[in-house]
Amino acid sequence: MKIKSLPLKIMSIDKIYNGDKLTYEVPIYQRNYAWEKEEITTLIQDVYDAFLNFREKTNYYIGTLVTFHKGDQVYEVIDGQQRLTTINIVLGAFGIERQNKLTYRARKKSNDTIEAIPDFEIDEKDYGIINGYKHAEEAIDEIIPNDDSSRARFIQYFLQNVQIIHYQVPKDIDLNHYFEVMNSRGEQLEKHEIIKARLLEKLSSNKDKAKFHRLWENCSDMGVYIQQKYRDERRSIFGNTLSNFHIKGFDELPEVIERQGTKSINDFIDNKINFTNIENEDKLDTFQPIIDFSNFLLTVLKLTRMEGNDFNPTEFILDDKELIREFEKVEKFKRLDSSFVKRFGFNLLKAKYYLDNYLVHHSDEEDTVGNNPWKLQKWHRKENNEYALNIFDDDNDQNNMVQLLSMFEVSFTARQRKNYLFYCMLYLFNHGANKGYVQFVSDLATKYFRDVYLISEKLNQINTPNPGSFDEALINDNMLNITLNNKNLNFTAIYGDGSEMSNGIPLFIFNYLDYKLWHKYATTLRGHKLKSNDSKRSRFFDMLGCSDFGLEIFDQFYFSRTRRSLEHFYPQAEAKGEGGKLNQDQINCLGNYAMIGSAANSSGSNWMPSTKLTHYLDASGKISQISVASLKFRIMMQKCKDNQDKRENSHEWDFEDIIEHQNIMVNILLSESP
Repeated sequence: MKIKSLPLKIMSIDKIYNGDKLTYEVPIYQRNYAWEKEEITTLIQDVYDAFLNFREKTNYYIGTLVTFHKGDQVYEVIDGQQRLTTINIVLGAFGIERQNKLTYRARKKSNDTIEAIPDFEIDEKDYGIINGYKHAEEAIDEIIPNDDSSRARFIQYFLQNVQIIHYQVPKDIDLNHYFEVMNSRGEQLEKHEIIKARLLEKLSSNKDKAKFHRLWENCSDMGVYIQQKYRDERRSIFGNTLSNFHIKGFDELPEVIERQGTKSINDFIDNKINFTNIENEDKLDTFQPIIDFSNFLLTVLKLTRMEGNDFNPTEFILDDKELIREFEKVEKFKRLDSSFVKRFGFNLLKAKYYLDNYLVHHSDEEDTVGNNPWKLQKWHRKENNEYALNIFDDDNDQNNMVQLLSMFEVSFTARQRKNYLFYCMLYLFNHGANKGYVQFVSDLATKYFRDVYLISEKLNQINTPNPGSFDEALINDNMLNITLNNKNLNFTAIYGDGSEMSNGIPLFIFNYLDYKLWHKYATTLRGHKLKSNDSKRSRFFDMLGCSDFGLEIFDQFYFSRTRRSLEHFYPQAEAKGEGGKLNQDQINCLGNYAMIGSAANSSGSNWMPSTKLTHYLDASGKISQISVASLKFRIMMQKCKDNQDKRENSHEWDFEDIIEHQNIMVNILLSESP
């Protein structure tokens, strides 16, 4: 049976989950629910952006759902279960009833968990779904203004205007053959491929087109050093050691050498030859990139447009949804010519060099205690050997930069929220990787905190920076400006002191605080091998407000990608309101919050502080210590542990402790030293 087309319907979210009474059944061969915070947050952010542009974009298409009708209103989900589960979770986070059911065949734990939203009062739990629900709640609170009118209008848009394309596979089809048909159809052109084709059109010379094509293909492999993607001619680009950037422009790039017999340059242009198959035959040194290619192209486009006088950077959106539109703006003002394409291509290569060699990337390893997977290394050649080499000879500079850059990265994991990456690139473009780079990144962190996060006008109702806030603070006349301007450093005026409910505290503040705690240790105690009774070591822990819990956690500390959640040390479930031990206002402040891994947060969010000590400080491995690897949280636990010997049960963490700890942490945040 040959299939030319498949039956399809465009259905709203409301129709999917509250239409005809039916059941979506996920078959046993499908994997468990696996969406993480970044994917869920991106989905909600994308829908919210479409909602804000409602007049311009009536509907927002969320993808496809492929099902097979088994009869009795039961539809087996062939493709789209991750998206379907996420929609169910988001509806649950909004408190919206779902008439239609989502079930998982032979997965009782998943069935019970999806039905138990939002309380999850069941014995056997699917923590993938529970974590997804927490991430959805956090994203909603972070992105959507928390007033009844805004939420109600967004929910209405989500239900009626967010739509999915539903393919219903015919009953008489052979499903094995269906999968063959689906796989042979190929994938739709991605946005960056469309951009590449448009840029190539502007180049008149086939030799220039071949250069550009090769450059583009090499740069698009985001998990490999760009030096390794070139071969014989790479020394003319990166120098004899391969750790410099020598050329001054696109025209200095070496011509593409034809190595395929009778193949012509046109074959390269028409994609008939895949460079990745004929390039470097040596084993490639791979890593996990911190940005995808489409969003990287946007960063490079912004860098290129900064070179002109007719560009307002605050109006440029670093979000790949805008990739084609931002290039169309260049074309609209007749700037997209061969000269622009060459400048953009050269900047793309230069930016990829700086990204690979002078920004952190994550090694292909899991996060484990004592093994920092963040690497800041340049590709280097010496005596015919090639390897990755630390960018600084000074260990203090190297360690400091790894912590700073990974702090930014775990704070802004969403692919379209990496303003910090653009500012680092802009500095490197203007100054190169000189000694001042360390000071710049340190100043950048302080500038973020003081001139964005401590200015209420730059924050929305839930204390998240407004669009354009970073560029407004950091770019003046298209030049970087990291001079500190804010003199009103009143932290609690914005984020609360426990006397009333806080509107929210962004993750960046907790990550920046952990960096400052680590830096205080690194500049005062690291490397001295001080004994526990040493006066200098005692003064350090006195300054933190707790007794000595050892130095190992500081030595091993790094910004794990697992730290995605905020945990109340005194749990929300135990906040009694007026007349109780602690109320909601008192527990929702900096002094009672800490970063924690999502796995630990799921298992212990409702534990009392004394119970958390028993579990989180347990060295048996029942709870991964990487999940609780927050220096602030470790200080809180030690202070609580100190109180256990002095006070009666249930008073090891009172409001007075929260305020005392908060005051110490705020003073550290506001201190002049990094």
